[in-house]
Amino acid sequence: MGKTMFMVFFGLGMVVAGANAAYALQAGGVEIGDWETGSVVGQSFKELEVDAELYSVEIGNMKAWYPPTTVIDFKVRPGRPVLIKITNNGTTEHGFQLTDTTTQAAPTAVNAKLVLKPGETKYIGIPTSDLFYATMGNTLSYRCHLHPAHVGGKLVMIK
Repeated sequence: MGKTMFMVFFGLGMVVAGANAAYALQAGGVEIGDWETGSVVGQSFKELEVDAELYSVEIGNMKAWYPPTTVIDFKVRPGRPVLIKITNNGTTEHGFQLTDTTTQAAPTAVNAKLVLKPGETKYIGIPTSDLFYATMGNTLSYRCHLHPAHVGGKLVMIK
């Protein structure tokens, strides 16, 4: 009886440990940093090409992230991590959130969130595997999470 109970608890422990390890493989792969000090999966941001540049812009009373749609074609680019340059060209502080809206609550979802001061630039590095396996579709959404009325955009991935 004692050995059977031990094996049952040992087996449950292994299942739980295995489930946690599976989440850890993809969760937390997104890195946010500066050009000089940032890195993703062991590669410095300086060693990578910038795949997309996004800017906060103010046109009259409208505040938005520009461009409204960004396309990255993975069929023609090498399998290196994706590097996105985010710049606040506005006069006030802006938030930036990049996420897959269909899997936003999942522990393995891509979810990058940062706050930029006026004139500040940050970089987001994402391993290609996280973009392919932690997203349901081919589209990620970006928006200002501090100001819901600001216009966001879409990052379309051609896989």
